[in-house]
Amino acid sequence: MPEVLLRNVGKRFSGTAVPVLEGIELSIDRGEFVSIIGPSGCGKSTLLKLVAGLLPCSSGEIAVNGMKPEDARALVSFVFQDPTLLPWRTVEKNVALALELEGKPREENAKTTAMLLELVGLSHVAKHYPRQLSGGMKMRTSIARALATRPRLLLMDEPFAALDEMTRDRMNEELLRLREEQNWTVIFVTHSVAEAVFLASKVIVLAPHPGRVAHVIDVTLTYPRTEATRESDAYDEIVSRTSRLLREAHRL
Repeated sequence: MPEVLLRNVGKRFSGTAVPVLEGIELSIDRGEFVSIIGPSGCGKSTLLKLVAGLLPCSSGEIAVNGMKPEDARALVSFVFQDPTLLPWRTVEKNVALALELEGKPREENAKTTAMLLELVGLSHVAKHYPRQLSGGMKMRTSIARALATRPRLLLMDEPFAALDEMTRDRMNEELLRLREEQNWTVIFVTHSVAEAVFLASKVIVLAPHPGRVAHVIDVTLTYPRTEATRESDAYDEIVSRTSRLLREAHRL
């Protein structure tokens, strides 16, 4: 059974002439890392919200681990482009928020939070507030908070878009390291072809007006991926081919 299955999925908002999404067919297996790219307005973020159960489909159906998205929310975590940290809570208190909402015992929360901060390399700033953190640290805090509920499926909507290139590259490598340890399935939205290829086992290219699947690209690079991956001819070839298909999708 696929981890995520979309059959003829469409989404239309009231008062709009053209659907945001139409006829989306996707099958994502357990443990896959899928990147979604496409021009602005093609429905990438809307697609993530449909999978998360934050929006209803207008047509078609979605299954997450065999369940309707609204019934599978305990299995899913969402990381947004903005870390959305609570400024009055410390790093450790932000990470522990989801555990507190689940009503877990305080001692268990403390142990889980400490483990997650160690995992993302933030133990040394556990008592800091968001205003004291760099952009990369804020995003790592957001990721740690998303992992607190031990998700099977991680949905990420351009989480590194606001970071400088060096920090972004480092965060990409950190994300893959965490995935290797935690073994989640990931759907990752980005505007960066290079980032999409570096991270993913499969890249989905959406065409706009309405958003629909134009191309599915298998990324044959082996894991783990490092700086050497970015310097390889195989990586350059896939980035070049994906960029060409993205340009074609703009014209569809």
